[in-house]
Amino acid sequence: MKRALGIDIGDVRVGVAISDELGFLAHPVETIDVRHTPAIPRITELAISRDVDTVVVGLPRNMDGSHGPAAEKATKFADELRAALPALRIVTLDERLTTVSAQRSLREAGRKAHQQRGVIDQVAAQSILQSWLDTQAGGLSSL
Repeated sequence: MKRALGIDIGDVRVGVAISDELGFLAHPVETIDVRHTPAIPRITELAISRDVDTVVVGLPRNMDGSHGPAAEKATKFADELRAALPALRIVTLDERLTTVSAQRSLREAGRKAHQQRGVIDQVAAQSILQSWLDTQAGGLSSL
């Protein structure tokens, strides 16, 4: 199985995570500061260099499941990735509360709020990708 990338889109930073070779675990990779580095070319570079066949983009739906401005932005981003990486599968995944979950995990690990900025987006991307990997594994994830 080839690897997958998970993407958490933000206004300032984009978090990136990658799966292991077996497709069981997601690991943080990097945070792209979009003020200095365009996200699409960097993700394209990572996808090619890491032999990825799927990119999972977090889709931040509203709590009622509807699509707001953030979801529209994520959908547009996914479309741009499809154009940049036509040979890869680009999917979106509901990511409600992943940033909140990532903040909680980092806080429980002893990281203070100001220490979280550099990694929070990576952890959110990891959470998005892990959710997708778990759905791909079906019943295996509960073993």
